Amino acid sequence: MLRQLIGQLQQLLDLFGSPPPSNPNYLIHLQPPPLVEAPPHHLRWCFPNFKDTSIEDSCDLIMTAGKSENLRMMDPGKPPPAKRARKERNLGTVTATLSFTDMEKEIWKEFPEDLFEAVIARLPIATFFQFQSVCRKWNSLLHSQSFSHQCAQVPQTLPWFYTITHENVNTGAMYDPALKKWHHPTAPALPTKLIVLPVASAGGLVCFLDIGHRSFYVCNPLTRSFKELPARLVKVWSRIAVGMSLTGKSASEGYKILWVGCDGEYEVYDSGKNDWTCPGSMPSHIKIPLSLNFRSQGVCIDKTHYFMRSDPDGIVSYDMVSGVWKQFIIPSPLHLSDHTLAECGGKLMLVGLLTKNAATCVCIWELQKMTLLWKEVDRMPNIWCLEFYGKHVRMTCLGNKGLLMLSLRSRQMNRLVTYNLSSREWLKVPGCVLPRGRKRQWIACGTAFHPCLTAIP
Repeated sequence: MLRQLIGQLQQLLDLFGSPPPSNPNYLIHLQPPPLVEAPPHHLRWCFPNFKDTSIEDSCDLIMTAGKSENLRMMDPGKPPPAKRARKERNLGTVTATLSFTDMEKEIWKEFPEDLFEAVIARLPIATFFQFQSVCRKWNSLLHSQSFSHQCAQVPQTLPWFYTITHENVNTGAMYDPALKKWHHPTAPALPTKLIVLPVASAGGLVCFLDIGHRSFYVCNPLTRSFKELPARLVKVWSRIAVGMSLTGKSASEGYKILWVGCDGEYEVYDSGKNDWTCPGSMPSHIKIPLSLNFRSQGVCIDKTHYFMRSDPDGIVSYDMVSGVWKQFIIPSPLHLSDHTLAECGGKLMLVGLLTKNAATCVCIWELQKMTLLWKEVDRMPNIWCLEFYGKHVRMTCLGNKGLLMLSLRSRQMNRLVTYNLSSREWLKVPGCVLPRGRKRQWIACGTAFHPCLTAIP
């Protein structure tokens, strides 16, 4: 019986496959290779039944040693199919690819337009730098009202930072804290020969002021669209503090810009009217001159602008709706320097350097509404502060809206760090290096802004 079975197997292999290997236990230890060409439930394995004198007639799957390509569904009595030439196999692959491409076109042709804009609006901001070069349709989206509405529905992410470097004054560099990446625009934000500095932002727009404090510009750093504001009514040549806020929920509904001088002069620009106005004069209880802290950027909360002042230490505020000025006398923490206002969730915060003897540390305070006193809530990790020991450190705050970027520098170092006011997380910022460059750029100043593709100055 065993000889009869071996003979039948030999005939079967001679007809459909290669001769068996020298290992007599080959059929016993043979394991099926992974199936690729058909789902498992369409196939079934058939092994010789050593208890019977013949192989089951119902077995229509023949497996030979080698690759899974040798695994075929075959009809009894038919020889195996001839191997196709490589050219024919490649032709079949191309045909399948073309069919898949046609299927994709049929799918995307019926894709709803509003859903398409909703998907595009939720892409990472960094992907839009080549947005306009894709096609005319995508280029026109940036000026579409429906696309602007879709962008307004997307929750704001972490703010970006528009910074000025010593080597590239009017070109600027933008930092994306989500990707921890610097972006270097090839064209300047403003086509002017003057040196302009970012002083405020709102709704994806950044307000610039020339170094002579004469002309204002408003620009969208992403799209590079800009406009120069009309000349001011009051000629002030001294330093001024600037604040910017939205009239509605987005820049398309308008924005306002407020500037304040040390002698109490101030003006408000309304983008809807495209003009400056002088609402009035400061009340007599506000001490003039203001002695404004020009190292501190203004903070806007619920249409109210706040500016730091000294002598006496405190804050002055202006309500853009009611036009009312207020003054709050708030003593500064001891041993404080290089301090600036910040905002988080509608709360006024303070960030500054606390220096005592040879030790220096960055501290964060929160304003207590009941007592009008600053309460320390956090400070930089001690292991980072050890790097400042014995050094004359200066600090500049480049953005104060929920996420701070701090520039810490001395003769021996130049550090950039970010601090998240809500999560209280400290992170180091990678060096700002130009493409194909090696030298780190020295950050001079900057401001935070929420990136918005559809914001128009």
